[in-house]
Amino acid sequence: MQDLIAKTAELLIKSKHTVALTGAGMSTESGIPDFRGPNGIWTKNPEAEKQAYQSYFKFQQNPKQYWIERMTGTSWIHELTKAQPNPGHFALAELEKMALLKSVITQNIDNLHQKAGNKRVLDYHGNVSLLRCFSCDTRYDPQEYELEKLLAEDRLPPYCKKCNGVLKSDIVHFHEAIPADVSTESQQEVGTCDVMLICGTSAAVYPFAMLPRIAKQYSSKQKTIIVEINAEPTPLTQEGISDYIIQGKTGTVLPKIVEEVKKRTSENKHRL
Repeated sequence: MQDLIAKTAELLIKSKHTVALTGAGMSTESGIPDFRGPNGIWTKNPEAEKQAYQSYFKFQQNPKQYWIERMTGTSWIHELTKAQPNPGHFALAELEKMALLKSVITQNIDNLHQKAGNKRVLDYHGNVSLLRCFSCDTRYDPQEYELEKLLAEDRLPPYCKKCNGVLKSDIVHFHEAIPADVSTESQQEVGTCDVMLICGTSAAVYPFAMLPRIAKQYSSKQKTIIVEINAEPTPLTQEGISDYIIQGKTGTVLPKIVEEVKKRTSENKHRL
C-alpha cells in the first residue's frame, strides 16, 4: 500500500488539474448509514425507499403537500445535518488548500465536504442544506425563507426571489434530472483533469458513473490517471477504468497521501 500512496502523492504534486469523485464510502465513515447495505436505511425501512421514489412526482403534482410532508413527517434527512466530517474529508480540503485539488464532485448530499473546508464542490445529487428553484436552479440557504413560519401561516411552498419559481429541496430525487449547471461543470472538470481520485464509490449509479469513463475517453489527449481508493475492488477496477486501486478506508488512506505529499514537498524544497 505504501508504494501506491507514494505513487499517488507524486502524481498529485506533478498534476495540473486533479479532481476527486466521492461517494457513500466517505459518508459511512462519518456514521451516515448507506441505503441498500445490510444495515441500510431502505433495507430497514422499505417504505422509506418507496416514498423516495415518489417524492419527485409529489413535488410536481402538489408542491404545497410535498413541503408539508417534508416538514412534518419523520425523515432520515434531518439526521444528515448533524453529521461531521471525518479525516478523509479534511484530507481532501487540505489538498485543495495546497492547490493540488481543483474540485470535488460528490454523489453525497450531506454537505460534509463544505463543512471540512472544501470551496469547490459540485453536489451531483444535490445538497441537503440548500433549496433549489425548480425553474432557474438558483440555490438558497433555507434560513432565508423562515420555512417554519411559512408552514404555520399556511404559505407553503416557498418561491424563488429571482424568477418566482417554486422551490424544492436541492436533493436530486429519483426520476429528476441532474441540474444542468452541475452536470455541465462536472463534465468540464472531468474533461480537463489529468489525475482523478475516486474515493469511496463504486461509481455504479448513472449518470455519475459516466464521469470516470468520460475521463478515460479524454485520456488519449489528457493522459488522465485514475486512482481508486475503495475498501474493495469495484467495476471500475474490473473494467480497467482505474489505473491503480488503494484498498482501504478513505479516512485512513487520504490522510496518508497528504502526509506523503507534505514529506515530498518539503524534501524538494530542501534540495533547492
